[in-house]
Amino acid sequence: MADRPAEPDGVVVIDKEAGWTSHDVVARSRGVLGTRKVGHSGTLDPDATGVLVLGVGRATRLLRFLTALPKEYTGRVVLGTETSTLDASGEVTAVHDMSAVDPDQVVAAARAFVGVIQQIPPMVSAVRVGGRRLHEIAREGGEVERSPRTVTVHRFDVVPGDKQGTYDIAVACSSGTYIRTLAADLGTALGGGAHLRDLRRTSIGSFTEAEAHPVETPILLPMTEALRDLGGVHVDEATAVDVSFGRPLDLDRLGVEPGSTEVGPWPVHGPDGALLAVYEPHRGGAKPAVVLAPAVS
Repeated sequence: MADRPAEPDGVVVIDKEAGWTSHDVVARSRGVLGTRKVGHSGTLDPDATGVLVLGVGRATRLLRFLTALPKEYTGRVVLGTETSTLDASGEVTAVHDMSAVDPDQVVAAARAFVGVIQQIPPMVSAVRVGGRRLHEIAREGGEVERSPRTVTVHRFDVVPGDKQGTYDIAVACSSGTYIRTLAADLGTALGGGAHLRDLRRTSIGSFTEAEAHPVETPILLPMTEALRDLGGVHVDEATAVDVSFGRPLDLDRLGVEPGSTEVGPWPVHGPDGALLAVYEPHRGGAKPAVVLAPAVS
């Protein structure tokens, strides 16, 4: 009997089309890549386009490290109209005359959102409250109180769009930031309301739209690329054996100086460069968060 071909391992950077959910992309990618082991690193709204990083095979175990990476987006803010979803997919809930608002006021208002801010997640989101996702409650016509979340906006650039009352935006932010909420809050800060259109994610960490491909023609990047934003350490043969068994290690065996500013997690590579595991700080040393290498004696 012929050996079954090895299942693929690695990451794929997809340029998601509008109209697809993130789960749609995963489902289609399973067929294209020939494996059930596919997951995504961060949800994009169905109407949004852009970068969606998929983990394939063993790399699905690494997705939680990608989810925490900073993100960049572009989009368009439409002043004067509020919607039930904070974007163009919802019903209009309020209209404001904001014709007197000028570009300098918009730029100044946007600047006030740069830094560490509090955001209330929109009702149409995947956040769980009381064991249920908010968008499930919203579909039933309900609304619940949501706790503010702390996020960081590194950059919030705005320039006038090609229609009056519209502004093209570029945002760099921490994971967990809702651009729809940012647009709506900008409208409120200007004395009216607003909603978001044409949202596009242009990067997740160092994964950019320049290396993204359509779901039908993905390019599988090697496992070592999955955690390229975290740097990494290389260990000798003896340490690689201990890593394969998931043993805790002293920091010096990882080549990390005690008290170092390198706070982890640390991708651990063997002498041949293969990704063996990811270690995280633990009681002055390090313990495995994920072990990928088979145990060896």
